Amino acid sequence: MIVALAVPAFAGAFEDAVAKFANDEFSDTEEAIGEIAASGNPLAFPIISALGDDRLSADPDTKKVFITQEDGKVIDAATGAAVDKLPDNAAAVRLNNRLRRSVDAALGSLTLLSPDPAKRIAAAQSVFKAHDENALPVIEGALAKETNKAVKAAFAEARAAMLLNKSDASDADKLEAIAIVKAKGDQEALALLTGLSDQSPLVTKAIASAISSIQSTLAIWSGVQNAWYGLSLGSVLLLAAIGLAITFGVMGVINMAHGEMVMLGAYTTFVVQEVIRTSFPGLFDYSLLIAVPLAFLVAGAIGVLIERTIIRFLYGRPLETLLATWGLSLVLQQAVRTAFGPTNREVGNPSWMSGAFELGQITITYNRLWILCFTLAVFAILLAMLRYTALGLEMRAVTQNRRMAASMGIATSRVDALTFGLGSGIAGIAGVALSQIDNVSPNLGQSYIIDSFMVVVFGGVGNLWGTLVGAFTLGIANKFLEPVAGAVLGKIAILVLIILFIQKRPRGLFALKGRAVEA
Repeated sequence: MIVALAVPAFAGAFEDAVAKFANDEFSDTEEAIGEIAASGNPLAFPIISALGDDRLSADPDTKKVFITQEDGKVIDAATGAAVDKLPDNAAAVRLNNRLRRSVDAALGSLTLLSPDPAKRIAAAQSVFKAHDENALPVIEGALAKETNKAVKAAFAEARAAMLLNKSDASDADKLEAIAIVKAKGDQEALALLTGLSDQSPLVTKAIASAISSIQSTLAIWSGVQNAWYGLSLGSVLLLAAIGLAITFGVMGVINMAHGEMVMLGAYTTFVVQEVIRTSFPGLFDYSLLIAVPLAFLVAGAIGVLIERTIIRFLYGRPLETLLATWGLSLVLQQAVRTAFGPTNREVGNPSWMSGAFELGQITITYNRLWILCFTLAVFAILLAMLRYTALGLEMRAVTQNRRMAASMGIATSRVDALTFGLGSGIAGIAGVALSQIDNVSPNLGQSYIIDSFMVVVFGGVGNLWGTLVGAFTLGIANKFLEPVAGAVLGKIAILVLIILFIQKRPRGLFALKGRAVEA
């Protein structure tokens, strides 16, 4: 008998709450959100979700409320019964920013008991942002039952946010809540504490202390974030400059077309992905692994061709070489524009390079992390090649003393061609990496050629370790100067510092040693 009497009463209370949406008053809508979220009715989540998506409509004449489902069908919000169509007088229930926060909090509270821990954490975070008092009983009940450590911490933070905004909460509860929010220590915690007012002197003092502590922590994490951005930029600069360091160091050639080798590698990646998309879509996640050797071969072959047809006739004439390679860069850019068009081309990220993860208070994207690892792997392979292969030995000999190497039987012209091809090939695989973080266009290489020369000159011409240190030093310095001086002034400051440094050390950080080099 008790159940039989309670069910109609429960249904009536729920229907009365739903009917408040038809009053077209923000205050009634807010009450309805709270009552429906606390009702436990299976229709509560669909109603609140539809309200947030502007799919909840109300008829002011009949006081009926309707949900337009995602498939276009219409149901009665109070009963769940199907409806042929929306009444002519029905209009969408209006929301303002305050009500949207209430909707977020209600949706969060309704998913607090989801079996998926990730959804429970996301729900707790929504409640933390909205800190609606109506969800406090739900969050406390969920907190008491929770066993997952990470989810429990998120529930505790959400509860603390609500207590801090609860006018009748005791000072002891608020002090405990401040400690929890302080431990959270991110921008959301800082915004929550900064927005509190009309507190007791004891609570106000604790809030000020927590704000100061969070600001200090965030300043440290901001420095860590800038350092990571600097390492990321440095890896890009190293990848773009390492091939230039080889050709410049061995051959003394100022190759202004080096950026176009990077561009060719990026367009090779685009072509590979287009072929895979149209013919072998299942291989898309392997597209970059396929593109790396192809980009090396394409750019390397073009590099050898350039050296054999142009550069070999201009050795010892640096100005003519600079002008010739600059003109060649324009030719290559126009050739790519003719073949692929002037607009940017889409190069997709494989699944293993998509997304990001949180480390403390910083965000690390997988594509940047993989590029850093890839750059260091290329650097290690190149060092091993120079140290343990016959070509590497000949390249080092030619770098240190070309005439002596020639007199010992080394075919310097062959070494020059292979060196130019190697440098161009590395630039090609740099283009594969850059296609994941930059626009693939005919002007791609121009964005990196000047920075590449600065890295080579700063680190020491022909010295790979110098190129490594120079790239990461310039990358980190650039990212720390940008917030202070701006992007343009930051680059100017870096250039001025390099000029002053070269005045003191003309050979860079790590100068090559050898009789010809030191002469």
